[in-house]
Amino acid sequence: MPLLTQQIPDENDYSLEASLDNVRNLSTILKAIHFREHATCFATKNGIKVTVENAKCVQANAFIQAGIFQEFRVQEESVTFRINLTVLLDCLSIFGSNPMPGTLTALRMCYQGYGYPLMLFLEEGGVVTVCKINTQEPEETLDFDFCSTNVINKIILQSEGLREAFSELDMTSEVLQITMSPDKPYFRYKISLLKPSTKALVLSCKVSIRTDNRGFLSLQYMIRNEDGQICFVEYYCCPDEEVPES
Repeated sequence: MPLLTQQIPDENDYSLEASLDNVRNLSTILKAIHFREHATCFATKNGIKVTVENAKCVQANAFIQAGIFQEFRVQEESVTFRINLTVLLDCLSIFGSNPMPGTLTALRMCYQGYGYPLMLFLEEGGVVTVCKINTQEPEETLDFDFCSTNVINKIILQSEGLREAFSELDMTSEVLQITMSPDKPYFRYKISLLKPSTKALVLSCKVSIRTDNRGFLSLQYMIRNEDGQICFVEYYCCPDEEVPES
């Protein structure tokens, strides 16, 4: 990406630098968790985790491994910032969400550190656009404490089967009961909390469904991008405490 590289200031003090030959490999994953306006980003040498929460009842995490990027550098042990996810997605699709066949939008992303904007350098067909998105003080995210040792039910299945099941549900209903075992306890979940996870379900090829002994639900989606690389999106959801256990 010589043209794109020329446009970027030669600075060595960026906390985070990453580049992609195909911006859709990032934007597609972020769209899968875009059900609230703001997100918190956590970057380490292993990649980036983007977290979206709602009402302390549901949390979505997109995991973008470092290997997805052509270049990926984090100068510190970890880098954290909050950002407007709606604005970020708008910037990532600034050249359009459906480019001409054979045309890719390249991305270079730079973040200098606390108080600085997230800088995006996007190039398509020799045209470079620069976007600066203000970052915010990161808020503490929820810890659902979903430990594998407390998991009492686990199912891994092809996403197609779950998509068919969801398509037959009345999404205007209040709650959904998921029975994964003939033995109690059984748990109910608010459909309004589960509905955002269908964005990830549509994109995924496999899904892991788990519940722990408190009734917390984990939906982990395996998503394959256009280059065949694997990313994961995970949703955590609290059970509906207003409905007594039967």
